[in-house]
Amino acid sequence: MTGDWRTDRIGTALRGENPTVLRRLTSGFAVIGDVQFLPGYSVLLVDDPQVQRLSDLPKAKRLSFLSDMDQLGEAVERACRRLDPAFQRVNLEILGNKDPFLHAHVWPRFAWEPADAVRAPVWLYPRDRWSDEQSRLGPQHDPLREAIGSELDRLRPTA
Repeated sequence: MTGDWRTDRIGTALRGENPTVLRRLTSGFAVIGDVQFLPGYSVLLVDDPQVQRLSDLPKAKRLSFLSDMDQLGEAVERACRRLDPAFQRVNLEILGNKDPFLHAHVWPRFAWEPADAVRAPVWLYPRDRWSDEQSRLGPQHDPLREAIGSELDRLRPTA
């Protein structure tokens, strides 16, 4: 995957041009992560690139974003549990240290992770894991994308 979507993730999602988008949610976009060394890694992007932090949102939109984060976390949990018996849990994080827009990370965690990594934050994984070609998002992750998307559809609130 190449193109300018990496430099304008929200704008391209709004225009339907971001290839990582799994589903449009109430407050933003559920996307699959660029790297998949922990298969199922996903991100919730707010739908307004000017929003930098959770507190920038009015209370109702803030609660909507947190609800969408919960929904994406549960979808990743269900999909990963079904696809990998070594699945253990998801970690949910709102950090905002690198990208200036509000987003939430959803990291699945597995029993097969190295012993020194499984109890630590994902961010402590060696840097080479983040750029490893085998972990780069690609067609091999389509079944995972479909599984998470299907779970998001099942969890979608009914009107």
